[in-house]
Amino acid sequence: MANTSARTLRLLSLLQTHRHWPGGELADRLGVSERTLRRDIDRLRELGYPVHSGRGLAGGYRLRSGTAMPPLLLDDDEAVAIAVGLRTAADGTVEGIEETSLQVLAKVIQVMPPRLRRRVDALRASTVVSPLDGPRTDATTLTVIAQACRDDERLTFTYTLSSGEPAGRRVEPYRLVMLRRRWYLVAWDLDRADWRVFRLDRLTGAAATGARFRRREPPAADAAVFVQDRIGSRPARWDVTVRMHAAAVVVEAITAAAGGRVEPGDDGSCLLRLQVDDFDWPVLILAATGADFDVVHPPEFHRYLRELGERLLRAGSA
Repeated sequence: MANTSARTLRLLSLLQTHRHWPGGELADRLGVSERTLRRDIDRLRELGYPVHSGRGLAGGYRLRSGTAMPPLLLDDDEAVAIAVGLRTAADGTVEGIEETSLQVLAKVIQVMPPRLRRRVDALRASTVVSPLDGPRTDATTLTVIAQACRDDERLTFTYTLSSGEPAGRRVEPYRLVMLRRRWYLVAWDLDRADWRVFRLDRLTGAAATGARFRRREPPAADAAVFVQDRIGSRPARWDVTVRMHAAAVVVEAITAAAGGRVEPGDDGSCLLRLQVDDFDWPVLILAATGADFDVVHPPEFHRYLRELGERLLRAGSA
């Protein structure tokens, strides 16, 4: 009985990692006959897991969405990843799920064995998250796109161009990437026959079409590098250089999420270089460092800071 129970848990774990499993392949992974596999599938159904079976050459098994949430089976790495992800979600990067993330995080931490809690605490202690607020992404939109990426399903949505005009898009989604506290979608644009990067905060009305596609050769081995290259290839309006009166390692820890470049100096200071389209973002970054600084370039940023400082002084004395 113990062997049967262990095998059933292993079967559940496999079904949770793939959308579709051919019956023969699944039986081989478990080291059992297809007849035994069918009995194990029936056992999962009795426990409330909606396992769908198909017949014919394309037949196999997949775990469908059910009317209720049955228990999930997680290994150690998956449990730690969920806890860390919930902490990040509670920071407000994804709009509308902050409170729920905290509630679920409390439940996950409560049932974790001490060794896994220590791993989560170690990750939290050694990870620096920028306190600056970036664009927030709707949780429903993020979920729809993530599922389409997983299931190789075409998407349609409305995208706001840099000019402010909305435009319809039909894409084959590949990967979601978070960079500088902003979500991006890497996808093959069907109308433009090219790989494109879309900012999720400019994207509305995301809907899965139900049309499946065969995944193309990815544009790069690392989707995050691809997004970084595409963003970097777009010329920014301003190149801002600031001399920070703080150690480079301190400035880097705070500004890493902003995508700035830090160059250490010989006197304990450093240069912080940022490429931006407006001056609001650099002001927030500099304020977060808590260090003194001098503007090296451009003079327009120096004037902007002076005018901003005067406004703040007037507000403070009112």
